[in-house]
Amino acid sequence: MSYKAKYREWLISDYFDEETKAELESIEDNEQEIEDRFYKDLTFGTGGMRGKIGAGTNRINKYIIRKATQGFANYIINYLDEGRDRGVVISYDSRHKSREFARETALVLNGNGIKTYLFDELRPTPELSFAVRELNAVGGVMVTASHNPPEYNGYKVYDEDGCQAVPEKARKIISEIDEIDDFNLIKRMNKETAKAEGFFNIIGAEIDDRYIEEVKKIIPDKDLAHNKGQNLSMIYTPLHGTGNKPVRRLLTELGFDNLEVVEEQTKVDPDFSTVEQPNPEDEKAYKLALEQAEKNNKESDLILSTDPDCDRLGILVKHEGEYRSLSGNELGILLGDYLLNKFEAKNKLPENGVIIKTIVTTEMVRKIADEFNVEVIDVLTGFKFIGEKMTEFENDSRNFIFGFEESYGYLAGNYARDKDAVLASGLSAVMTLYYKEQGKTLYDRLAELREKYGYYQENLKSIKLEGKVGQEKIDGTIKSLRQEKSKQLFGEKVIKFKDYLKQKCLNYKENTEKEIKLPKSNVLQYILEDETLITVRPSGTEPKLKLYFAVRAKSQEKAATKLEEYVTEFTSKVNDIISEI
Repeated sequence: MSYKAKYREWLISDYFDEETKAELESIEDNEQEIEDRFYKDLTFGTGGMRGKIGAGTNRINKYIIRKATQGFANYIINYLDEGRDRGVVISYDSRHKSREFARETALVLNGNGIKTYLFDELRPTPELSFAVRELNAVGGVMVTASHNPPEYNGYKVYDEDGCQAVPEKARKIISEIDEIDDFNLIKRMNKETAKAEGFFNIIGAEIDDRYIEEVKKIIPDKDLAHNKGQNLSMIYTPLHGTGNKPVRRLLTELGFDNLEVVEEQTKVDPDFSTVEQPNPEDEKAYKLALEQAEKNNKESDLILSTDPDCDRLGILVKHEGEYRSLSGNELGILLGDYLLNKFEAKNKLPENGVIIKTIVTTEMVRKIADEFNVEVIDVLTGFKFIGEKMTEFENDSRNFIFGFEESYGYLAGNYARDKDAVLASGLSAVMTLYYKEQGKTLYDRLAELREKYGYYQENLKSIKLEGKVGQEKIDGTIKSLRQEKSKQLFGEKVIKFKDYLKQKCLNYKENTEKEIKLPKSNVLQYILEDETLITVRPSGTEPKLKLYFAVRAKSQEKAATKLEEYVTEFTSKVNDIISEI
């Protein structure tokens, strides 16, 4: 069916409400907007579904939520025994229509005879993951668009392990969704009926209590925090999201009484009106927190920031009188090193211990882990692949210690299967206090690690390419690089070229070809003779082409210079390709 035919169908069908039709009528003279809204169905990919809020098949709205949920319900019924009785946990963040979408999800599942557990108000993604496991549910749904701009929302599906659905499971769910070609086939139960028949259940404080207790079990140096927590001064901002209550509760219960919040950003605000984007990776998101620190004469040792669904943490550290940011790689290095040292000191370092990272995350952690006889394994980008490995470990002799990705995501322990900024906030606070008691900052410790293990530097460049044309440019650019198979970049030899879609690693130095034993993914990776690593991939959640750079050098200055040169040259090369498509 053409996009025009789909547009007309939404205008005349009795299934769609008058508000939806009025929105569509308002764009009747904008052919490009009509095409963008209807040229395809909003993609439910291996990372779930994310898009702009609005009417249309290529937008996120209650009808698309219903369709996705009907597909998920069919998957549960067709593939999972006793799935109806075990139920599905549902949570949501602070975005526009998140509560409505969560309720629609519950009522469609209820209409299919599947019990649901809906949180009484917004909760973090990691608590959703925990609750699925804690309640022995068959799965979960998180309504969130993470750190995307306010016009976006999304829908993530979790399996019975509390892990976001990995490709094998996601493909089955997608297949069920694709089978639904008529919205009238979607089953939906009235809320009052669903409550009366025991399908629609509300959960809240009791899960919060159990979640916080499990998080606290992971954190070392609790005695130090209890006795000297007041010595660490902190500012925290949840950026209008779900982290406000659990992060503040955890830090307070650990003993950090000297904690301030950015009051304006504790308010649930779906427009995220105090920031350009609610992303702790963006230094501009710390503007109000830094202003508050200035008013306090820079007495705060640490500034913490979490994204709207509280699965990502960013921090600023006071060092030599100024606040400096730590990248996701840098904080991951510090947390990994801290946990390994603490576990070893207390004879709690497990045999066959493993740290899991993604293929675009720093290699520096491998050098550190070697000292503790701990294995580091790589997985594809996306924390679900870390969660998948954690579940695998339950059936073999390996023991999960820590997992992280460069995009500000961290997890330790086995209580959840998704990155957790609540836990990461507690760990960062205790770790900062631990080094402060030694007269050090986190930057001091990072300098010690670099002196010992090497000067690693990483960077990420994202090229935004929106709409149908943008997607074609993203696909075309990766296709061009794939066909080119460069053997030299920046005057350095490429010794390995990895194509994760074809699952092949070409070793130019040895003239060999090996299989990559990871799931297929549209990712290209160059490994240069000087140990530089460059990765190209499309974002799974935003209309962006992502370029990752990682270098190593004999000094911090040389690493920074090399990184800047490589980023400039390769980004220019990619932009030239884009301009020709």
